[in-house]
Amino acid sequence: MTPSRRGLIVGAGSALLASTAPPVFADAPSLTLNGQWKQGGFAFGRTWPRAAIYVDGEPLTAASEHGLFVVGFDRDAGPSTTIEARSALTSLSRTLDIAPGTFPESRIDGLPPATVEPTDPALLERIKEEAALKAVGFASKADTDDFRDGFIWPLETYRISSLWGAQRILNGTPARPHYGIDLAAPQGTPIRAPADGVVAFSRSGMHFEGGLVLIDHGQGLVSCYLHQSQIDVAVGQRLTRGQEIGCVGMEGRATGPHLCWRMKWRDRNMDPSQMIGVSVPTT
Repeated sequence: MTPSRRGLIVGAGSALLASTAPPVFADAPSLTLNGQWKQGGFAFGRTWPRAAIYVDGEPLTAASEHGLFVVGFDRDAGPSTTIEARSALTSLSRTLDIAPGTFPESRIDGLPPATVEPTDPALLERIKEEAALKAVGFASKADTDDFRDGFIWPLETYRISSLWGAQRILNGTPARPHYGIDLAAPQGTPIRAPADGVVAFSRSGMHFEGGLVLIDHGQGLVSCYLHQSQIDVAVGQRLTRGQEIGCVGMEGRATGPHLCWRMKWRDRNMDPSQMIGVSVPTT
């Protein structure tokens, strides 16, 4: 075995095989990345079609038929991460330095106690059932690269009322970090899809979230829209960037009308605002 021009030849019997058929390259294989390399950020990547993508040695996704993929970095991501593209014959990797985030404290008082520390058995059972429903939506992994054209803000006019990742103090009680960015806007303001995608979840009347929509932008990159007063899309519906999905409200755990915008990639919580204006690598 001899090394290839830009990768490592792996024997046919190796446990590292990404597929049974070797890829066919018009040019030398490559791995290019773009994005926001910090806690809550992400990397867009381009490599050969259908390459297996490993993150810190774990196989987490695969490149699309166009060779595109996305990797998310959690709020508590470590100081570095290694992204590797593998096939039956080739392996290319890059190690990225992940910058630390700055997460302020956020205090919210006056919330109904049942939305902060619920104790009623019937309500607790409802919350459990809703969590199971949401888990199905978050598990969506459409075989697309709908993130390829980049993201826009889901509201045309808004005021940022709470930053992503803030340590929450709710009614004086420490809570989980806030994994959304809050965009204050008048009740009924149209919400638009920030990128192409497919609706993975759509439901009104959720206890914490009120009206909730989840959009899968491909490969498990799922964006979330909370507290909607109106929902205009259904599960399985294809969306295009800019298409209206519903309206701003103050349903669920909210003290005023706003959109809480969230994003996950395979259980990693991400800051969706970091996606704005970043495109996938062209070469």
